[in-house]
Amino acid sequence: MNAPNKEDFKVNFRLQEERIATMRKEMESQNRGLYRESFEHDNCGIGAIVNIKGKKTHSTVAGALSIVEQLEHRAGKDAEGKTGDGVGILTQIPHGFFKKVCQPLGIKLKDERDYGVGMFFLPQDELKRNQAKKIFEVIVKKEGLKLLGWREVPIHPDILGKTAVDCMPCIMQAFIERPAKYERGIDFDRRLYVVRRIFEQSSDDTYVVSLSSRTIVYKGMFLVGQLRLFFEDLQDEEFISAIAMVHSRFSTNTAPSWQRAHPNRFMVHNGEINTIRGNADKMRAREETMEAGCLKGELHKVLPAINTSGSDSAMLDNALEFMVMSGMDLPLAVMICIPEPWINNKEMSQNKKDFYQYYATMMEPWDGPASILSQMEMLWELCLTVTDFALPDITLQMMII
Repeated sequence: MNAPNKEDFKVNFRLQEERIATMRKEMESQNRGLYRESFEHDNCGIGAIVNIKGKKTHSTVAGALSIVEQLEHRAGKDAEGKTGDGVGILTQIPHGFFKKVCQPLGIKLKDERDYGVGMFFLPQDELKRNQAKKIFEVIVKKEGLKLLGWREVPIHPDILGKTAVDCMPCIMQAFIERPAKYERGIDFDRRLYVVRRIFEQSSDDTYVVSLSSRTIVYKGMFLVGQLRLFFEDLQDEEFISAIAMVHSRFSTNTAPSWQRAHPNRFMVHNGEINTIRGNADKMRAREETMEAGCLKGELHKVLPAINTSGSDSAMLDNALEFMVMSGMDLPLAVMICIPEPWINNKEMSQNKKDFYQYYATMMEPWDGPASILSQMEMLWELCLTVTDFALPDITLQMMII
């Protein structure tokens, strides 16, 4: 075969140019920007809306729901097309809304962040459900907290596919009062974390979706358009928040379930943690020598830190939560778990390289293609704490497709 000559190269180059010009005209005529179906891949979709001044509105929640409703191409579903792999949203706790809906139930809520809200996936069997609730109530009391009451979450299961309905849990919320000896925020949330970890090791039939005084998660085995319609709470105009993170799941390495839908308690994740087995094993191996000042004398209550029956995303979330509840700032925990490629990065400062090298002696990277949104409630609070200049009243939107 003869080697190609210069004329062949010129012809091929001209053909490539014509092909690119045709693609550009096609995209411009369809007003699609740079998007092309031929570049599409199956993967999760994540998005967020954040008001950087902390102004809480229902439009933030509604906007985030609109984002996830546009991510159908990033969400898995069954062969019938009636049951999704999972869709969910994380928001701040809407105090005014919960005060309104809890009053008829005889649950008296004090001021904002003076109580925690737990979202529970309980067994449908009444006997098992009552047993799980009783175990939780005993643990709450034993840990020096007061349970204010339970609320059954209003839902519309009639819109779901049969597969989702057949394994659907009973969805309830628990309200826990903050004792005066614990500060609002992370101090009180740390107590709720201890309660949750004890309960999780005492009740196999129940999944705690979230338990916090600051944020709450609504999720399930939905198609992208079903999240808003399934939960009545999300449609209420008084359900307000300054942040909202959404996720549509395309399950790759674990089977879909109500529990494995995102958001998790601290983050949403798109990608694959390829080193997950080693990460989980090494976290377990460290537990014998671990110390945590903020959990002094109580570390045994929360270990093991990683639930190895969860997905790779859930296990990374376990690690981040454990590190934060042990006293580490969330941005630091994220940088330690998912460091930048730093060894051969000539653009990175030596100080930053030294930072990554130091923490690499303590924690191996949770490696793989990973795009995450962390719990912005903590990051937003940190920003307001360290900045004293006037922030513009704007809302940031992000959708990763």
